[in-house]
Amino acid sequence: MKRIGLVLVMMLLAVSAASAQQVRIGGHGGTDTVILEEMIELFIRPALEGTGITVQYEPIADDFQRYIVNALSAGTAPDLFYLDSFWAGSVMRSGTVEPLNAYLEKSTVLRGEDIVRSLLDAFTIDGQIYGIPKDFNTLAVFYNKDLFDYAGVEYPSNDDNWDTFYEKLAAVAAIDPDIYGLALPPEYARFGALAHAAGFTPFDENGATDLFDPAFVDAFRWYTEMGLEGVGVMPADISQGWGGGALASEQVAAALEGAWILGSLRDEAPNMQYGATLLPKHPQTGQRGNIIYTVAWGMNANSPHKDAAFRVLELLTSEEVQQWILERGLAIPSRVALADNPYFTQDNVEAQSNYTVFLGASDGNVLPFSFGVYGGDWMQPIDQALSAVLSKQVGWEEALREAQTRLDAVMQR
Repeated sequence: MKRIGLVLVMMLLAVSAASAQQVRIGGHGGTDTVILEEMIELFIRPALEGTGITVQYEPIADDFQRYIVNALSAGTAPDLFYLDSFWAGSVMRSGTVEPLNAYLEKSTVLRGEDIVRSLLDAFTIDGQIYGIPKDFNTLAVFYNKDLFDYAGVEYPSNDDNWDTFYEKLAAVAAIDPDIYGLALPPEYARFGALAHAAGFTPFDENGATDLFDPAFVDAFRWYTEMGLEGVGVMPADISQGWGGGALASEQVAAALEGAWILGSLRDEAPNMQYGATLLPKHPQTGQRGNIIYTVAWGMNANSPHKDAAFRVLELLTSEEVQQWILERGLAIPSRVALADNPYFTQDNVEAQSNYTVFLGASDGNVLPFSFGVYGGDWMQPIDQALSAVLSKQVGWEEALREAQTRLDAVMQR
């Protein structure tokens, strides 16, 4: 009998071990480690109790993109991992990321329509969804109320188009030679939103990029002429590294940034009175433009626990988790249902600014911060052209010709 009992115990242990499924989660190190581990302890582990599913967060301190590409290739990648829209294109096309359509069709708590459409589009190729966005940012106009008040100028508003916005900025810049209207980083990551408003898209139906598209030229000239006329300034020219730093220095009246600026303003300009509004509309198209910066959860196509991994993914993107993230001021939720969240109605500038950023995801010509297989190489010629014109090295036509030549070389590799 003792022998039979021992055999039964061993069989039960074997069954238990076989049913146990550990889902490995890969993401960034640093503050993300603290956030994810707290989230897992509060929401994920309690929800999985009794299911046989366990979770383990594996933070990566170094270059996460390089790590995940190598790990997927080597077969050592975690079951779930961060997919940044900036570089996700080539990874999703590699066959190493699991399409999620079939899982979404069976799910009772997560469907494609639950996620802000423009976010989901950033991780969709040929109708196949490869990632569920966990949060996002867009651009908004953050402005220094004190400078506008001092100049006696109306604040930027949702009703502004490029012309009225320019007039307001020029009026503020006129009050002092050391004050500028707008921070002008020489980066497609900011300027591109204006090009989208004019009707430009990075790739045409043939997959080519035309920097002499009238829409692109219109935005390029508007942006650079603001700098040439002294209405705007590159942050580097006032010893700042980015638009948020320029705004916090109180040397510029406005900056095009995402909600990531809020912590910087809290720390570096605690006494500054500021506001946020949607980007200005293009005078002819009547549209705003914007850029979606988003990170999704992707699934390893070679995961041995795909159903368990999707269960964890459902929890990671649940309304409860996103509400917790939102209330902690960490990120903007990707779920449509949270658009009417009570947090956004709070009477404080951070909640109102976050709501403005949330609205930016679905107003106008909104495109993901993603450039297919080219990644950041696609932007570099444009960034160089912006810098060359804003620093008065060359005119806009010469700069765009050079940028087009460089970009064509990138896209022919």
